[in-house]
Amino acid sequence: MRYIECPNSESIDPNEQSLFLAGGITNCPNWQLEVVTMLEDSDWTIINPRRTDFDLGNHGLLGPQIEWEHQRLRQASAILFWFPAQTLCPITLYELGAWSMTDKPLFVGTHPEYQRKHDVKVQTKLVRPEIEVMDSLKELVLQIKNGGSL
Repeated sequence: MRYIECPNSESIDPNEQSLFLAGGITNCPNWQLEVVTMLEDSDWTIINPRRTDFDLGNHGLLGPQIEWEHQRLRQASAILFWFPAQTLCPITLYELGAWSMTDKPLFVGTHPEYQRKHDVKVQTKLVRPEIEVMDSLKELVLQIKNGGSL
């Protein structure tokens, strides 16, 4: 596994198997670390937008953070979407909607107590019926390991 964390500007080869970790960050547990740990024995390049140190009060960091994520979402060969229970994740919902309209491989999961779980499942099925929305991070990572090579 190769690991790239924001704001690292390391390049991503378009031919490599890369996975962007999209989902809740602010006021959410560090679920990204759990995914990285579960995939550390894989061949994936993991792209993590969650910084180890980010000052929400520093508005000068917000634009570069959004731009970094925007570029990396486009460069990644696949995207993992995780919706934790702690927040509605409006930006993640937006990103899921946008990327659902493409043929990019997507892996989607919601915490069992995520407030819009039903919406995510129904909307995803309507647009991308081949995607099975998973109910746990462990199931989501197993889905990636079992059929996620591109």
